[in-house]
Amino acid sequence: MMKFNEDTRVKIPTILHLMKLGYQYLSLKGQSWDLDTNIFPELFSSAITRINPGIKADDVSRLLEDLKLLLDNEDLGRAFFAKLTERSNTKLIDFENFNNNSFHVVTELTCQNGDEEFRPDITLLINGMPLVFIEVKKPNNREGILAERDRINKRFQNPKFKRFANITQFMIFSNNMEYDDFDPEPIQGAFYASSSYSKPVFNYFREEEVLNFTSLLKPLTDDEELKVLKDNNLEVIRSNPEFTINKDPNRPTNRICTSLVSRERLAFIMRYALTYVSETVGLQKHIMRYPQLFATKAIERKLDDGIKKGIIWHTQGSGKTALAFYNVRFLTDYFQRQQVIPKFYFIVDRLDLLQQAQQEFTARGLTVHTVNSREDFTRDIKTTQVIHNHSGKPEITVVNIQKFKDDPDVISTNDYDVAIQRVYFLDEVHRSYNPKGSFLANLSQSDANAIKIGLTGTPLLGEEYNSRALFGDYIHKY
Repeated sequence: MMKFNEDTRVKIPTILHLMKLGYQYLSLKGQSWDLDTNIFPELFSSAITRINPGIKADDVSRLLEDLKLLLDNEDLGRAFFAKLTERSNTKLIDFENFNNNSFHVVTELTCQNGDEEFRPDITLLINGMPLVFIEVKKPNNREGILAERDRINKRFQNPKFKRFANITQFMIFSNNMEYDDFDPEPIQGAFYASSSYSKPVFNYFREEEVLNFTSLLKPLTDDEELKVLKDNNLEVIRSNPEFTINKDPNRPTNRICTSLVSRERLAFIMRYALTYVSETVGLQKHIMRYPQLFATKAIERKLDDGIKKGIIWHTQGSGKTALAFYNVRFLTDYFQRQQVIPKFYFIVDRLDLLQQAQQEFTARGLTVHTVNSREDFTRDIKTTQVIHNHSGKPEITVVNIQKFKDDPDVISTNDYDVAIQRVYFLDEVHRSYNPKGSFLANLSQSDANAIKIGLTGTPLLGEEYNSRALFGDYIHKY
C-alpha cells in the first residue's frame, strides 16, 4: 500500500507533468539498453545522427564505445561532461537548437552492477542518455524521507555505481511538500543536487520568474494519461481525488521540475550551471544555487536593455567568486553571439582577497592572472590580447587595488582596444570608493564602454550610497 501511495501522490503526477513539459513517456517493456551505463543505443543513434548531419553509423557506434570508456574514469564524470558540452566536433547535445534533441521519461530504470542495484523513481533521457533522475517520497513521512536521504548519500559512495554517478548530471529529490523554513535540517520540500562520490549537497530552489504555464505546458490527452497508468498497473487511481490534486502544476514536485528541466532551463543548466571544483577533499561537482542562476539571468536582462552597470547584493557566504566564475562562462557566450570578445576582471581591495579569489577561480579551471600594482594594470589594459594563455582556456584577471586605490590617475581611453568588451566584477570595493577622486571613480571615465558589476554582501547605506552613482542600481538581491 505504501508504494501505491507514493505512486498516486507523487510519482505518476510528476511523470504526467514531465510529459506536459515535452518529455515522451517510454515504457520499459520490450526496450533494450546498455546495462553498464543505462544509455539506450537506439535513441542515442537516432538523436546523434539527427544532430550531426552526415555522420556515419560506424562513427556513432564508436562514439558510444568511447563514452563507455569515459564513464569508467574515476573523475566524477568530468571527461564525459566535457564531451557532453562540446560544441565543435561531434555533438552529443545540440545547444544551438535545443528542441532538436530527444527527451524521454522512464520510470523504475534499474541501475545495476553485478548483484548490486538501485532504482530511481524517474529517469530523464536526453538523446538516450540518463542525465537526470528524480526520487519522490510521499508527504508527511519523516522517517521514510530520512531513510531515502541516507540511501542517496551512500549510493554513490559505492564504487560499483561509479558509471551511474558519472553520467548523472543532477538529481531532484522531493516529498511534494512546501519547505519548512524552521526545520534545522532541510527535510521536507523539493531539492536538487549535482552528483558526488560522497554526500550530495541538496539545495533549495525558489522560483523567481513568473512562468507562463500556457506556453510551457502542452495539454495531455486522456489516452496519453491512460497509457502511463496502464503501463504502471494503476488505472484504478484515475478517479482518486488526491491524484487529481497532484497533477496541478503548482504542486512542489511539478514546480521544481518546471524550474529545472523545462527546455530552456535544462539547456541553461547543462551549459552554464554545472562545474567541477578541485577541493582539498578531491574533485567535486557543483551546480548553481538558485540565487546565482537568477542573478545571471538578471545580468543578461540588464545587458539586453543596454545597462552596463549595477549591484548584486547577495548575503555573505553565498559564493560571490562562484557567481563571477559562472558569469565568465555565460557572458563569454553572450558576447560571442554578438561577435564581441569579452575580457574579465575581478577587483578586490586586499591582498588576502586576491589570493582567495585566485584560489577559487583556479579550482574551477580558469586561468588566473593577478595584478598588484598600477603599472601592471596599465600594462594589462593596454594589451590587445584577450587570452594570455595558449590553450584557449577561459581566463580572468584578479586585480588588488589596495596600493593604488587613492590614485585618481587612470589610463586614458585611447589606450583601450575597442574590439574588446571589458567586464569588471568589483568585490565589496565600495569600501575603497572615494567619490572625490580615486582610482575607481575614474575607471568609468577611462573606459566608458566597460561593464561594471558590483558584488556586495551588505546593503549600501548612508555614505556608501554614493557608490550607487558609480555602480548603478541593484541588478539582483538575495
